[in-house]
Amino acid sequence: MSKKQIYYSDKYTDEDFEYRHVMLPKQLSKLVPTSHLMTEEEWRGLGVQQSQGWIHYMIHKPEPHILLFRRPLPKD
Repeated sequence: MSKKQIYYSDKYTDEDFEYRHVMLPKQLSKLVPTSHLMTEEEWRGLGVQQSQGWIHYMIHKPEPHILLFRRPLPKD
């Protein structure tokens, strides 16, 4: 499976967090657990590559191939 088939959104923010979503190819989406949010080790094991600090924070059941991530914004 080519890591080039994984799509990374631009980052977007609110007052507290920076967000991004990652779209996996359908073949990889079958490996995404539906019972829990993934640890960093789990999503890196699928081939997702991003800097440290990102947390898989939500499962969107209609689209299990889209992983939703966030990380806290630095405090001023």
